[in-house]
Amino acid sequence: MGKTSRPKRGSRGYSPRKRAKSEVPKFSSWPECQDGPRIQGFAGYKAGMTHAFMTDYRPTSTTAGQEVQVPVTVLETPPMRVVAVRYYGREHYGMRCLGELWAKKLDKDLARRKPLPKNNRGAEVKDPDIEEVRVLMHTIPRMVTGIPKKVPELMEIRIGGGTVQERMEYAKSLLGKDITVNDYMKPGQMIDVAAITTGYGFQGHTKRWGVKLLSHKNSKHRRMIGTLGPKSPKYVRPTVPQAGQMGYHQRTEYNKRVLKIGAPEDEITPAGGFLHYGKVVNQYVILHGSVPGPVKRLIRIRDATRYTVGVTIDQPELIYISRESKQGA
Repeated sequence: MGKTSRPKRGSRGYSPRKRAKSEVPKFSSWPECQDGPRIQGFAGYKAGMTHAFMTDYRPTSTTAGQEVQVPVTVLETPPMRVVAVRYYGREHYGMRCLGELWAKKLDKDLARRKPLPKNNRGAEVKDPDIEEVRVLMHTIPRMVTGIPKKVPELMEIRIGGGTVQERMEYAKSLLGKDITVNDYMKPGQMIDVAAITTGYGFQGHTKRWGVKLLSHKNSKHRRMIGTLGPKSPKYVRPTVPQAGQMGYHQRTEYNKRVLKIGAPEDEITPAGGFLHYGKVVNQYVILHGSVPGPVKRLIRIRDATRYTVGVTIDQPELIYISRESKQGA
């Protein structure tokens, strides 16, 4: 007797499949950290991919300790500027912002993103009411040659570790300063990345969900579904695969290993430049594997939330990083 059923076409794990509200991804949660106080996130721009030879650091891998070739992603990570501190307290419906403190001197380009506050002092907040301290940081896209934009991306990043009072003092000490990627992480660290995926616009049933083509004897069309569902209930269920928006969704990928943090003077750009991006002139980060989104897209980084605490992290041994031309790719 044959199968009586099969898995549904496509994944219902991400619904509804509509366009992201913003090109800047958002993190809804942050992990606790033992060391600190320190910032728990950063951001960069996706420059492209290449491949590298390294000693396999994964202890359970069949090639552990051997030289392997792996795909890697290069993120250009210019400094980010801290412009404000926010204090959060807990209420019946979750966390609520109790007040914020802005830096005295703000970048003029930030006014392109949002109206700047006239009073930078911020409201008085009682220490016992504060449970969470976060900072507002923005990118400096003028420093990146491959990104043709002036408007900075503004985002909120948590301060973790230590007591609440230590977090407040640490956050105030960062006001108005530029933070580099070295201040946030080190090679060998595990991180999570979030980005808005490549958008493909409005696509049909077959491309969007991978349903089978109808019979060649079918009337009028083949690249469609055979039914909209049962007669009862008298509405189309959301599980029915239909045409609509494909891509440009926020996706988070967990447990990416930082293989290397490069200095601006290090040469990483392939011959002819990264395809559709150009030359990397700032600090950069090399990650094991791929990340969501096309080149030039903002990639947000956060401490790994699903990684086993207490596992020793060693810097992977990189033997060779390819700088061959990608123009023919």
